[in-house]
Amino acid sequence: MTQRPFQTIDEMMAAGPNAAIEDPYSLYARARRETPVLEVAGFGSPARFLMRFEDVQSALRDWETFSSVSNGERGIAIVIGRTIIGMDGREHLRNRALVTPAVAPRALRGDFPAMVRRIADELIDRFAGKGSAELVRNFTYLFPIRVFVEPLGLPAADIERFHNWAIDLTQVANDPPRGLAASAAIREYLKPIIAAKRSEPADDIISTLVTSEVEGERLGDEHIANFLCLLIMAGAETTYHLIGSTLYALLTHGAALEEVRAHRDRIPLAVAETLRWESPVQVVTREAQADVEMSGVLIKKGTDVVIGIGSANRDESQFEDPDRFDLHREGAEHIAFGFGRHYCAGSRLALLEAEIGLGALFERLPNLRMDEGAEPGNMSGFAFRSPTSLPVVFD
Repeated sequence: MTQRPFQTIDEMMAAGPNAAIEDPYSLYARARRETPVLEVAGFGSPARFLMRFEDVQSALRDWETFSSVSNGERGIAIVIGRTIIGMDGREHLRNRALVTPAVAPRALRGDFPAMVRRIADELIDRFAGKGSAELVRNFTYLFPIRVFVEPLGLPAADIERFHNWAIDLTQVANDPPRGLAASAAIREYLKPIIAAKRSEPADDIISTLVTSEVEGERLGDEHIANFLCLLIMAGAETTYHLIGSTLYALLTHGAALEEVRAHRDRIPLAVAETLRWESPVQVVTREAQADVEMSGVLIKKGTDVVIGIGSANRDESQFEDPDRFDLHREGAEHIAFGFGRHYCAGSRLALLEAEIGLGALFERLPNLRMDEGAEPGNMSGFAFRSPTSLPVVFD
């Protein structure tokens, strides 16, 4: 993927959520200094882009002023429908209570970590004897969706199809027909499965969704399909980015790589620092419900607001030498999973999955390192970031 330098943040946004952007952070650093509440063209309408950690955290915390309603009316909602990411207040809490048990507690069950490790080993078995691999294609691309498909109660044979659908969903801003076609395909595929789970529930996520009740209310078929689209896109796609970016960080930072090789119990430190250093989801959107001032700039009611999580997690006012990847960083916590009521419901699941997958790679592939004879991959993307490829060798 050919990358080119961008002169403005507007240019990067116009290029699309998965554009070939190696380094957005120098532009973010300049904006934090000069125009921390930047006026941008937005994703189709004028918007304000929040750059500083303090403003980003404040906006994520204040759900009454910075509403998620725009996420339920346009953008990704065009393809996944109305879900908890587009709801506020009591409606959000009620629906979150319905869907969260379907994902969060599974990470704590005794059989779930074993299943995740088994899937990681099955994928590694395909290339462990070759001495080299391209880990984006051979592992990070496949692993998260494999982990989701099994607990959903779906056939393993459909894994690649689901991952392609997940990627197509994220392309809706650049290629609406592609995103809409993927959404329609997922819904058509899920329709008979949801009906079957209602008639005969099993021990899987879809069965949990169709049988869960909060205040005597159950989710309808459309809501279940919407949530599953969100789960496929957000869960599988963002975890894919997280694992790939953690590998990239370690493989390009020799001291950190040596430390993790020698002490695999420090993999969680690497994952946590990657979430800050290369946040898998770089931006989220909100809509101002009242006039509000941020960093001395008036944001008028009705304005779309782009919340710069990636910029905030590199803010020098919060993190010392923020562009440095540091396994033992102390101080402020990252906000890669959001903040407040919309904090990522599947965050614990994502962390567990990433840590087990990375642990399996470092255990099974001794002396894992970049293949210096191959074309190196770069970090890439505006809204979603991860490496384009990871060519590696091992003993």
